[in-house]
Amino acid sequence: MENRAITKQLLESYYKGFAAKSNWEDTIADDFQYVGGDMTNTKPVVGKQAYIEIIKRFSQRFESMRVKQMVVDEDKASVIGNYDFQFPNGQKINGNVSENWTVKNGKLQSLTLYFDTLTFMSNLK
Repeated sequence: MENRAITKQLLESYYKGFAAKSNWEDTIADDFQYVGGDMTNTKPVVGKQAYIEIIKRFSQRFESMRVKQMVVDEDKASVIGNYDFQFPNGQKINGNVSENWTVKNGKLQSLTLYFDTLTFMSNLK
């Protein structure tokens, strides 16, 4: 299977499980690298378990999500995810997140997110 097809298949499996908030973890590499949530700190969080813990917290903030756009180029991909957020203060917001992926050895290897962190964090207070 060519790299592009592997990348697309991994992302389709990931997002199907991610939207359902279950059964996405098998797509993630053990030494996964994640950058997101605080773009003033671009040092990656490393490790599958560390990413799983981040997503456990993040999953409490979205009610639903869907992929708006996916562009795959061999072992790299850019995805626009659209999320319906529900915050502890009662605020509901719909927002897009730019999600940039790399794949290595048949697993998702890294993710860098870009989104409106100011609005997100102000609604967590």
